[in-house]
Amino acid sequence: MTTAFVQRLRRFRRDESAATAVEFAILFAPLVFLILASLQLSLIFFAGQCLQSAAMSSGRQLMTGSAQQAGLTQAQFKTKVCSNAPAMFNCNGIMVDVESGTTFSGTSTSAPAVTYDAAGNVTNSWTYSTGGPGDIVVLHVMYNWPVVAAPLLPGLANQSNGDHLLVATSVFKIEPY
Repeated sequence: MTTAFVQRLRRFRRDESAATAVEFAILFAPLVFLILASLQLSLIFFAGQCLQSAAMSSGRQLMTGSAQQAGLTQAQFKTKVCSNAPAMFNCNGIMVDVESGTTFSGTSTSAPAVTYDAAGNVTNSWTYSTGGPGDIVVLHVMYNWPVVAAPLLPGLANQSNGDHLLVATSVFKIEPY
């Protein structure tokens, strides 16, 4: 190596005129990823709370006996749930499971398992047992929330189709009617 080349290398190593731009370029991609992941997580939490509010409002129809007295079918009750949900939800994607029992200990509150076909469509047929006065009802309202950039955010997509399953649960005892 020539001395001129060595001198240029030493000068280049000490030169800090573009160090901030290089450091910013290195940190820009992880920073943007972190911001987008935070926004996606915030949307999932917000949608989950909205779905929980819809479940609570719809569950009141069952708790007071008005849904039972009106003879609402499963499709009609799902329409009621959909009317209580904000516009951010597609009504066709809302899934409603209503189970009833005579005691709290004898009623399962665990979230139902969702199964999918090869095209990623839900294949479950949900229960619709509204119960009668004094019965315990477990209402599950579920929705597959799409996760943007699911391969980059594997922890947020908890379903095999790349979506995040939101589950809102309401457990209550039916009032006498």
